[in-house]
Amino acid sequence: MKANKPKKKQGWLSTVRELAIIIVVALIISALIRSFLMQLYVIPSASMENTLQIGDRGAVIKVADFHRGDVVVFKDPGNWLGNETSGTSNPVRQVAEFLGVAPSSATDHLVKRVVGMPGDHVACCTAQGQITVNGQPLDEASYLYSVNGVSVHPSDLSFDVVVPAGHIFVLGDHRNDSRDSRYHLCDAVESGEVAGSGGFVPISDVTGPMVGIFMPFNRATRFAIPATFASVPDPAPAPDQPTVNRKPC
Repeated sequence: MKANKPKKKQGWLSTVRELAIIIVVALIISALIRSFLMQLYVIPSASMENTLQIGDRGAVIKVADFHRGDVVVFKDPGNWLGNETSGTSNPVRQVAEFLGVAPSSATDHLVKRVVGMPGDHVACCTAQGQITVNGQPLDEASYLYSVNGVSVHPSDLSFDVVVPAGHIFVLGDHRNDSRDSRYHLCDAVESGEVAGSGGFVPISDVTGPMVGIFMPFNRATRFAIPATFASVPDPAPAPDQPTVNRKPC
């Protein structure tokens, strides 16, 4: 009687095919999650310290709403990043990022904290040096950058704006090292635009809220909206165009 070698070979090939199918399905699911649900971003700068450190991997939920006080990732709304390059040129890394097995290395996105939603009146500063939203001073001690327990000032730049419909006003937690909405109130604008328009981020450019730090594991944490934002009163209806009563330039 002949040995049943072909059957053994067929059994081995069948196992390989099953494993290949499992891997392909897993990669497809990962790519779908990355495209529609969640993505990891590598923090490239110090503008959100100490909340986020350079090299942290932050998890962004693409389908979630965001609110005043949330940390959000958004596409560069108007050359905020200057001439910085965008992403990796390594094709293997590009594929890994597309499939969602590696965090995005794109440098055409920024991460900041939402301080003003559409209609919010955001101003700086009170006699005590605090930023106000709809007249309510913010207590930002829980997230502002600090060294040895001493926090940076909420802002060394003076401004007074009303956020237009479909836009947000954002600030970095490290106010001394963040080129955020304050600075871009002074950007040049195109004909027909209101002076100061460059300081507001279109909501359509927002990828989603960053819900926490995923890696490194010793810094893993979930973000919550700071308690101070709960005291902010509702805004008036948002204007179609920004209102810029005062800008730092």
